[in-house]
Amino acid sequence: MSLDQALAQIRPDVRAAQAYVVQPSTGFVKLDIMENPYRLPTELQLALGERLGAVAINRYPAERTADLAAALKVHAGLPEAFGITLGNGSDELISLLTLAVSKPGAVILSPLPSFVMYEMSARHQHLRFVGVPLQAGDFELDEAAMLAAIAEHQPALIYLSYPNNPTGNLWDAAAIERIVAAAPGLVVMDEAYQPFASSDSLALMARHPHVLVMRTMSKFGLAGVRIGYLCGSAELVAQIEKLRPPFNVSVLNAEAALFALEHAEVYAAQAAELRQQRERLFSALQAMPGVTPWPSQGNMILARVQDAAATFVALRARGVLIKNVSAMHPLLANCVRITVGTPDENTLLLQAIQACLN
Repeated sequence: MSLDQALAQIRPDVRAAQAYVVQPSTGFVKLDIMENPYRLPTELQLALGERLGAVAINRYPAERTADLAAALKVHAGLPEAFGITLGNGSDELISLLTLAVSKPGAVILSPLPSFVMYEMSARHQHLRFVGVPLQAGDFELDEAAMLAAIAEHQPALIYLSYPNNPTGNLWDAAAIERIVAAAPGLVVMDEAYQPFASSDSLALMARHPHVLVMRTMSKFGLAGVRIGYLCGSAELVAQIEKLRPPFNVSVLNAEAALFALEHAEVYAAQAAELRQQRERLFSALQAMPGVTPWPSQGNMILARVQDAAATFVALRARGVLIKNVSAMHPLLANCVRITVGTPDENTLLLQAIQACLN
């Protein structure tokens, strides 16, 4: 078989697709993908290293994965009756949810712009994705358009990112409640940025058995460990659990996550500092001519500049990486997304933006 014949076995839509690109970041102030910029204190790094060194990596993951699920359930404050399942980050959970509803004619719906993996995962499963544009100006839900789309398309699965990525806002709770009430299928509240937000969806989930809440430890401070978790009605979560690969969370990742939960106060202090830095960044950006930032409840700020592509290139030349999101959706024309960094990183960012403006 020739290489061309081998490639012909791959689905045409896969061959035509673009892979997700991660920017090389060595030597840069890295403010492009919403990581927690803080590392563990030295003494905790040493303690974690000793603990990981004692893990039996010759064995498949077993009880420690269950221990982690139980610990996350306590950490999230979930009632005992609710279920929880783990993913290798939220991305895997999105894939499992898409697979779970993958029936002929099934539709997945989300406001746009939002997290790109919702649509990507739907298309990988040959499901139809319907995106409903947010309101221009404030990126609030267009409730009437959402309800009309729900009535027309009867989606099997609706994603609501709360706070939303990349806009950073918490949508109106009353509008969400009415959308949930109208939904004929599952509603997933994606709370990836919950450590930085002023509210969550646990009460909404308790009121509506078809609502699931998805979270990740990436923004908690463990982006490299890849732990996502999905919670909701025990009976519903059990169906998603059937699709979870049995060893999807490694013993090292599970142990690192358990260690982090035992030191949750360290990460809580980091989140508090990042919330303060977010407000500092917002105020500074607001004062700059030609820059329009939006208030955020995540660890990022969306801002419109005069030329997003030129701003990205100019900041990169000054050693600062941000994300140019202007091509994601027409509502994001000339918008960039800036991750909140440490005080020093934010100072360098602001100096670099000011230099670009000058």
